[in-house]
Amino acid sequence: MAAIDKALAAIELRELGDKVVYQQYANKYSVSRSALSRRHRGVSRSRADYTADKQSLAPHQELELIRYITKLTKQGLPPTREMIRNFSSEVVHQQLSESWVTRFINRHEIHLISKWTTAMDRTRHLADSESKYRLYFELLHQKITQYHLEARDIYNMDEKLSRGWVRVLWAEKLGKSVCY
Repeated sequence: MAAIDKALAAIELRELGDKVVYQQYANKYSVSRSALSRRHRGVSRSRADYTADKQSLAPHQELELIRYITKLTKQGLPPTREMIRNFSSEVVHQQLSESWVTRFINRHEIHLISKWTTAMDRTRHLADSESKYRLYFELLHQKITQYHLEARDIYNMDEKLSRGWVRVLWAEKLGKSVCY
């Protein structure tokens, strides 16, 4: 608790009808008399209160948004900056800016990590289609049959190809069931 907040609490604890001598409390708690007087009379307020009122989302709404982002990330669907912007804009009923998202992430950097995808990830994403995977596994199956390879001799598959339906296609070729 800040010194000025302790001084304000002490002022509130005084007996009703007692005269407030701000200088005494200011000296006791080593704060400015004028700042203490203004804060007690409600003329000014703390920076934290002022900042909280200027934020688009209330602190409890921001914490809820962090929980939602964490939930999506644990499910393997980390939201993009645009998605965060859309979620927040829906809550406040106004369009928030890209810079708001940046400030939000910076405010909560202890909970959130912002990462840009690499060009390779983008290329893989564009090339990602069931028909291409099917062709790949048909070719692979032909080569396995052609060279009489056993399953124990096949290894070093790219881990980026570990989507669920890729496992299903591979299992179909081997005549096996899929276990996750």
